[in-house]
Amino acid sequence: MHNRKSLRRLCVLVLVFLTTSSASLANASVTRPLESKSAHKDDPLNYEVVFPQNAVNTITITIDAKHWQAMQDDLTALFGKFGAGTRRPGGGDFPGGGGEGGVGGGDFTEANPIWIPADISFNGKTWANVGMRYKGNSSLAGAWSSGSLKLGFKLNFDKFEDDFPAIKNQRFYGFDELSFSSNFRDTSYLHEKVAADIFREAGIPAAHTAFYAVTMDYGNGPVYIGLYTAVEVIEDTVIKTQFSDDSGNLYKPEGAGASFQAGSFDEASFSKETNEDEANFSDILALFDVLHTSTRTTDPAAWRTQLESVLNVDEFIHWLAVNTVIQNWDVYGVMAHNYYLYNDPETGRLTWIPWDNNEALTSRSGRRGSNSGAFDLTRVSPAWPLIRYLMDDPVYRKMYVAYVEDTIKTAFEPTKMETTLSALHSLIAPYVVGDGGAQAADSTLESPQSFENSLTELIDHVKQRNKAARDYLDKQANTP
Repeated sequence: MHNRKSLRRLCVLVLVFLTTSSASLANASVTRPLESKSAHKDDPLNYEVVFPQNAVNTITITIDAKHWQAMQDDLTALFGKFGAGTRRPGGGDFPGGGGEGGVGGGDFTEANPIWIPADISFNGKTWANVGMRYKGNSSLAGAWSSGSLKLGFKLNFDKFEDDFPAIKNQRFYGFDELSFSSNFRDTSYLHEKVAADIFREAGIPAAHTAFYAVTMDYGNGPVYIGLYTAVEVIEDTVIKTQFSDDSGNLYKPEGAGASFQAGSFDEASFSKETNEDEANFSDILALFDVLHTSTRTTDPAAWRTQLESVLNVDEFIHWLAVNTVIQNWDVYGVMAHNYYLYNDPETGRLTWIPWDNNEALTSRSGRRGSNSGAFDLTRVSPAWPLIRYLMDDPVYRKMYVAYVEDTIKTAFEPTKMETTLSALHSLIAPYVVGDGGAQAADSTLESPQSFENSLTELIDHVKQRNKAARDYLDKQANTP
């Protein structure tokens, strides 16, 4: 079965090569003008335009019919027939297994979908031959299986510069790459954005986000696909703007080794997003070694000193507290992915960067364990040593308690959150339910009522988590 699937995708890739190879692309013409004022790598990053906080951006993506077909054929090779309702090989719902007792189930595919050239129109300007590919795993497979064309995707503005010299170093207001989340299974369309904003407000490095209404033309005229959340790419600009030096190693861990269990290290679990040609994983190996040294139980003070020399422990515990307060299901402690580690050259320590927050801000756990949101974290097993070992240490546990209290007083304060959620809900409503005029409803909207109900559900979730946090803090205050 696996061999047939691999052979089928190989045939697709051969076809794609024949239709998008350097030879054929070089003979194509750039039919739309480039905007030099917003198309070069030396231009400053314009966060106000690319990531507006009080507006919804509108873009149109134009894809040649043959490239569109190649993308669909590639996803068919990866995930099966479009709209077939296929489940993951081996059974189970698309979100996967896992839970506090062990490392979450594997991915649907290790292969990324293919890149194709597309034209991006925005604010009366066009960026030609931009690299585009689908992205995601459970969300991508689930949407494809359900028959939805609203799929997550990435843009790389100079991906095809070798084939089209006119777009060399092309940028989108200073940005080389952007990631677009489809808000899969999120009836509020707010989870990805709001969670990232909460992390950043708390002082944790995290991507900027903004809403984009996306229209596509893949050969039959423009079609409104729906409301997406654009997410800043970590290796593109986050490490440049939120750290003083962007020359360090950036990893996107995923798989068994990303759990940090003893003896689980393998290079394949730590994909390098920077310095890819340097086969040096000494910083990751140092964290493994210190985390599992016997000093942890024989001399905790020495262990803490060693650990803090290789990992920004304070920042990790801060992330853990915020993540637990808001409640997030597709993260370390449940699944071994959805985070980056950056070795900050200024400190020489690995820093935790959260990623992919579409399952944050919800009490629904699916198949991932009913206790994932418990504040005391006692059910988290040693299979997740970065949590278990640190929370077993009384010094670190005290830091965690303090950050829980800080979170509900600042970034996740209920009154402020209700104001924020209400404002964002009103902002995006015309692009989700439609405005009764030219703006159509989102193609994946369950019903207008589900969208309206989602605001109340989110506000209630904030209140419930704050109450649970206060109960936990009261218990800690009364524990000797």
